[in-house]
Amino acid sequence: MRDYYEILGVGRDVDDAALKSAFRKLAMEHHPDRNAGNPDSEGKFKEINEAYSILSDAQKRAAYDRFGHAGVNGQGGGPGGGGFSDVNDIFSEVFGDVFGDMFGGRQRRNGPARGQDLRYDLEINLEQAYAGSEVEIVVPASMACESCDGSGAKAGTSPTVCGTCGGAGRVRASQGFFSIERACPRCGGAGRVIADPCTACRGHGQVRKERTLQVRIPAGVDDGARIRLAGEGDAGARGGPRGDLYIFLSVKPHDLFDRDGLDLLCTVPVPMTVAVLGGEIDAPCLTGGENCDGACKISVKVPEGAQTGKTLRLKGKGMPSLRSRERGDLVVELFVETPTKLNTRQKA
Repeated sequence: MRDYYEILGVGRDVDDAALKSAFRKLAMEHHPDRNAGNPDSEGKFKEINEAYSILSDAQKRAAYDRFGHAGVNGQGGGPGGGGFSDVNDIFSEVFGDVFGDMFGGRQRRNGPARGQDLRYDLEINLEQAYAGSEVEIVVPASMACESCDGSGAKAGTSPTVCGTCGGAGRVRASQGFFSIERACPRCGGAGRVIADPCTACRGHGQVRKERTLQVRIPAGVDDGARIRLAGEGDAGARGGPRGDLYIFLSVKPHDLFDRDGLDLLCTVPVPMTVAVLGGEIDAPCLTGGENCDGACKISVKVPEGAQTGKTLRLKGKGMPSLRSRERGDLVVELFVETPTKLNTRQKA
């Protein structure tokens, strides 16, 4: 009996991702449905399936590495084993992302389905990010139809069980030696048929409406922050739960301040006399919060001989932290104003 690693063309140190990739490639190449008329394809495919069924299982692989085929007798797809009877399960695992629910794999259910998540982009200013704020937004979303209570059927009627699939929402057909399951063509996988649809929602059970929501912006948020509002997304199908609403924040550039993490940076002009002799100047700050708008001032002491580009750091006057009581600093960069036109007295 051939070595399982040799069958899949991989080394003994292969990881799970590379093992799955090798199996995927070989299984697609030797699939009997793609090799009609080739009597060797089915045997080759069984061999590939058997090898993968052992090596993809951590316990079986460890036993095979230690004792060879003797360590996995009856566990693979060979004689006496049940591996090939599980081919649909393996194909569902490996090819589920490509073929959906083919090969008897992942099945869509006809029961309640969760609604879609929604995204809303919200732009705020720096003052709102500094102090926190409550913002009103209008979000279009799917809502359960009030006329039919979400059933999709006209008032006084109700959906009936689909006669084609018996309410399962799925039909099964044989193709090659696979049993392939698909959504019922009559009910579209819902398992129910609406003979007299609701005129308000046209049988969908949902309508699109705009909703007004109040969103609390926490103090300290930064550009790119995300807020999740559970249950504020689209309505679920067939009575399923609502999805979530994700609000992505962007902070508008400010006229006076730049932000560096929790620190706020600003440039303040300084009269030449103050720069030479020292003194105090007023610098803008956001200590007044949302209603400050950069008009709030804080006194800054300028040392003698200050030069353009010198920075002064005011502890705790920057942005608040979103997850702690920490605050950043206000960093003031000085710009010394040099007069260009002096009279005789000023020169003296």
